Amino acid sequence: MTQAEQPQIYLITPPAFDPAPFADRLALVLDAHPVACLRVALASGDEDAVARAAETCREVAHARDVAVVIERHTGLVERLGLDGVHLADGARGVRAARKALGPEAIVGAFCGTSRHDGITAGEAGADYVAFGPAGQTALGSGERVEHETFEWWSEMIELPVVAEGALDAATVTALAPVADFLAFGEEIWREDDAEAALARLIDAMG
Repeated sequence: MTQAEQPQIYLITPPAFDPAPFADRLALVLDAHPVACLRVALASGDEDAVARAAETCREVAHARDVAVVIERHTGLVERLGLDGVHLADGARGVRAARKALGPEAIVGAFCGTSRHDGITAGEAGADYVAFGPAGQTALGSGERVEHETFEWWSEMIELPVVAEGALDAATVTALAPVADFLAFGEEIWREDDAEAALARLIDAMG
């Protein structure tokens, strides 16, 4: 596989973080590796706290020409100068987000393990769909996306596909030929050296 054929890297923030120290970690990772997109994915329901964290991430990412999308909070996209929104509920909110944000914004949709939801999201105007978890995890139902889903999607559908969730080296190696983006979050942030952890996963692409 040539470098040009490799998936692009898509980073996901931890569900909770202190903005200032995280900004330093994020900068190190972005300076070390080419990253296409950063998703600010906070679990907090405090919109002001989410906005502060997203603003910090935007400053770091945009200085390095990395796009920033925020999970769920469509209303913060224009306010904070972000590039778009990532919707966590499949195709349901895609049309409304596209109408609210206009044609230039990024609208992504997480579609779990459902190929049908992915197709519906694409028809509704999503710029990409994400499937997951692609690796083994004890979280949720334990169900994971079949490798065949990514194979089928890469052959049949032009819309970019993101593989995410519990991506270890073996899963990365398997998915590299059939995913447009590989999304890494806790896989790297739980390590002391996130930059090195991402380097190992990139190496696994082959």
